[in-house]
Amino acid sequence: MTTRVALIAHDHKKDDIVALAGEYADTLGRCRLVATGTTGARIAAVHGLTVERMLSGPNGGDLQIGAQLAEGNVDVVIFLRDPMTPQPHEPDINALVRACDVHNVPCATNVATARMILDTLTRRIGQQG
Repeated sequence: MTTRVALIAHDHKKDDIVALAGEYADTLGRCRLVATGTTGARIAAVHGLTVERMLSGPNGGDLQIGAQLAEGNVDVVIFLRDPMTPQPHEPDINALVRACDVHNVPCATNVATARMILDTLTRRIGQQG
């Protein structure tokens, strides 16, 4: 079964998620990726990964990913949040993180936690062959 990974980043964290995707490009290339609009476009352009793109976060992309998660179509969420900048769509962000908690889906909101999750995913995929 293919692991489904959601990739999301606030504006000030987009460079970080693109770099992270590069570090784990081999692993992410073996997953089904979904991302919010600009984040997905940047990851696809820089690393050549296939990414299903939703709307941008402020336009409902976080909610679209949350709906997929609630339906069982997302296994891992990497959501690099910018805690220093107010977000106009904060209720949508909170709803997505809450959905991760409700459905017991791993959710990384910073690079350190994302690396831990992606390291585990890399080992798991390697064991599957």
